[in-house]
Amino acid sequence: METLTKHQKKDIRLIGKFVEVYCAGKHAEVERSPFQLPEDLGVRRICPECAAFMEYAVSKRIKCPLEEEKPSCKHCRIHCYGRRQRDKVREIMAYSGRRLMLRGRLDYIWHFFF
Repeated sequence: METLTKHQKKDIRLIGKFVEVYCAGKHAEVERSPFQLPEDLGVRRICPECAAFMEYAVSKRIKCPLEEEKPSCKHCRIHCYGRRQRDKVREIMAYSGRRLMLRGRLDYIWHFFF
């Protein structure tokens, strides 16, 4: 496997954090296990359903054909995710973004709105 770019690493870390917050809030009763992000970008404790989504999201981010001029996914002209996964990522981002901002992560405001 080739090494990840700086932008890929940032995006994978970000979606990992968002999924972890979403999973803790929405799937609190489900047992969570560690999910290793690629290239030692960290470990997230998430349920099996969220782990399956993370595998999908990481694989799509790594294979993105627009690496050089990559916009944020919501502004992208090519949608890599299927319809169901796009709806799921919107739900995850909306839920987690608000909670992270309320916890003091004001740096996510930029990503949330743009």
